[in-house]
Amino acid sequence: MSETIDETTWQQLLAAARAARERAYAPYSRFAVGAALLDEQGHIHAGCNVENAAYPQGSCAEAGAVSAMVLAGGRRLQAVVVVGEGHEPVTPCGGCRQRLREFGPGDVPVWVADSQAVRGRYTLAGLLPASFGPGHLSDFPPDHAPDTPR
Repeated sequence: MSETIDETTWQQLLAAARAARERAYAPYSRFAVGAALLDEQGHIHAGCNVENAAYPQGSCAEAGAVSAMVLAGGRRLQAVVVVGEGHEPVTPCGGCRQRLREFGPGDVPVWVADSQAVRGRYTLAGLLPASFGPGHLSDFPPDHAPDTPR
């Protein structure tokens, strides 16, 4: 799938995720994360992490980007970029890997970057092997997200 995404689009995704990271609300951890998604219509949707004093009530950058995508009418992921600063590449957490899987098959490319460079290139299947997705439910064909929310 990444072969069909041109360099200009990757750079736009990186810029959107980096800009989203700058808007993150992370007063407790100081660990700001931004994410950007490319949907089936070629639109980019971004999100940032939002912390809360009641820690479990916060939300991840990927969750915000997925919500923005769905609100705009997108239903299928084409690519994902996550930006965060750390000693190791900042990949999506387990919950967000599953959240992304709801809207894309295993070959969706997931790039992780920091403010300076791309630090890793993965696929969704590489990050979430043997995943459970919409195709496991009898109402939906394999690797196909529902067109309308249930």
